[in-house]
Amino acid sequence: MASASATLSALTSAPPVPTKVPAIAMKNMLENQFPGINIMLSNYPPSPPKRLLGKLAPVVQVGAIALIVAGDQIFPKLGIWPPPWYYTLRANRFGTISAIWLFGNFVQSFLQSSGAFEVYVDGELVFSKLNEQRFPGEIELRDLVGKRLTSSRIADANLWF
Repeated sequence: MASASATLSALTSAPPVPTKVPAIAMKNMLENQFPGINIMLSNYPPSPPKRLLGKLAPVVQVGAIALIVAGDQIFPKLGIWPPPWYYTLRANRFGTISAIWLFGNFVQSFLQSSGAFEVYVDGELVFSKLNEQRFPGEIELRDLVGKRLTSSRIADANLWF
């Protein structure tokens, strides 16, 4: 049997991520369909602006929480009176901090996600979710990988004879 590998790239930003489940399901399906195949799951990086904003999101998140907790000391040191919205948010600190935490994590997860699912066989692209704008079906992916493996095995056989 010729050595063949398939690389499945699917971005996973933080567990549990919905896009990780289909990637693992596809990996398991291909391993069962093509015994001996080497399948690697890897992260597909987001664009540089999204990556930068993703690193900035936790800083803003911690700053907002610090403002809610210590705003009574922060605003006077800045020489300004606390705005009216501050008192509204401070009245329910637990709810405000929880909302900031949840929303900040949602934003950070969104910014780290590229939505990629790229399938390579022997270094050649077989399927791209970024190009197709859809996730492949199991039968479709099995057929695409099978055709590519068959053509690579035929090419390997021709080299040895």
